[in-house]
Amino acid sequence: MSGLVTMQRAEEIESARVESLEYKGKKLPVKGIDIRWLSKCGDDGSGAPAYGLRYFTAEPGGEIPIHTHGYHQTVYILNGVFESWEFDPKTDEITQKKLCGPGDFIYVPSMVPHGMKNVSDAEPGAFLCCICTPIKSP
Repeated sequence: MSGLVTMQRAEEIESARVESLEYKGKKLPVKGIDIRWLSKCGDDGSGAPAYGLRYFTAEPGGEIPIHTHGYHQTVYILNGVFESWEFDPKTDEITQKKLCGPGDFIYVPSMVPHGMKNVSDAEPGAFLCCICTPIKSP
């Protein structure tokens, strides 16, 4: 079989600016974040990929506000330093905060409120993010 395996340079994939994320019915602005979908497959039931690997770049001070989603995700920091947050789902108060740099990873279970920010005011940052929709038991 031929053509089933995709081999491509990440730089060849067009990036898109992430403008906003929805949280509890409100659109919240995202600051200085671009995304490239490196791979995606399946359908999570809402038209979104059930699995995907994404490459994010963050401008200095770039920020992803509080949000949740139905998939699990693992973020792997390639460069830069990010402050990562976990929030209480009832109060939206920060319950955990940690600085993460190259070689660190962040695992976020499905529906846990979280966000992150590039803490540098001069250097960009980048990370990989793998997502996977949980399998529902029969």
